[in-house]
Amino acid sequence: MEPPPLVLLLGLALLGAAGLTRSLTITSAESAFEKAQGERVTLPCTFVLSEEDVGTLDIEWVLIPADIQKKEETIILYSGDRIYNHYRPALTGRLQFTSSDPKSGDGSVDILNLKSTDTGTYQCKVKKAPGVESQKIQLNVLDRNTGELLLKNASKDYSGTYSCIASNRVGTDECSVELNVTPPINTAGVIAGAILGTLLGLALLAFLVFCCCKKHREKKYEKEVHHEIREDVLPPKSRSSTARSYIGSNRSSLGSMSPSNMEGYSKTPYSQVPSEDFERTSGQNQTIASSKDDSVEESIEF
Repeated sequence: MEPPPLVLLLGLALLGAAGLTRSLTITSAESAFEKAQGERVTLPCTFVLSEEDVGTLDIEWVLIPADIQKKEETIILYSGDRIYNHYRPALTGRLQFTSSDPKSGDGSVDILNLKSTDTGTYQCKVKKAPGVESQKIQLNVLDRNTGELLLKNASKDYSGTYSCIASNRVGTDECSVELNVTPPINTAGVIAGAILGTLLGLALLAFLVFCCCKKHREKKYEKEVHHEIREDVLPPKSRSSTARSYIGSNRSSLGSMSPSNMEGYSKTPYSQVPSEDFERTSGQNQTIASSKDDSVEESIEF
């Protein structure tokens, strides 16, 4: 009795599956990760080789774009016992194989200092002819939120300790900030005071300069006037000698006069003597007049 066709098909399928288990197999099972920005993530890709896999081992990690029309991008490659990781500049210095010897069965990679742009679908491809196997992993990097608290018109009452607690699917974190509010400085008053002080200082300086200039002009004027006076005034003549010479000349004239011309000389007033050359008091005038009369009488009698 022959087995039914369905049993034959199941037997062939089991035999095929048994054969596949002996080929290259990726054993890691994680397929999705969520990490915070700035953290580190390990994308697993462990595998087992079979005796049939005798070709060159290649381990390639690619980034599958969200737009299906774009081509996948190789980010790191292990081939022929060499590592190539210069494909994506944005990951330079942040992407590396976890194991120093990937051919030992660990083709996992580490991405350091995660950024939001690292979010995407990554695929690990392991090739060792005739075996070929691949696995996709979804990475989601949560963007950082600032969580800033804005206090407007803060007064001294706002002083104190503020705590911030943040949590998401990745985890929870907390920080504390000490706030000390001091009264603001009246900058307008300070500026006004500085301007006023500057103006007062300039006014005082101008006043001092004016006083110094005025004092200098006064001294210069006094010196010039004193010099002009000394140059214009002539030295005074001797009063006594002028008077004596004048009186002596009159006496000599009277002594030689005759009675006929005496009348003319007797009418000549002594006031004709220049006042600036001969000054005398009323008592002196009387004495001189008296002595003159005596001289005239003596001349007549002679």
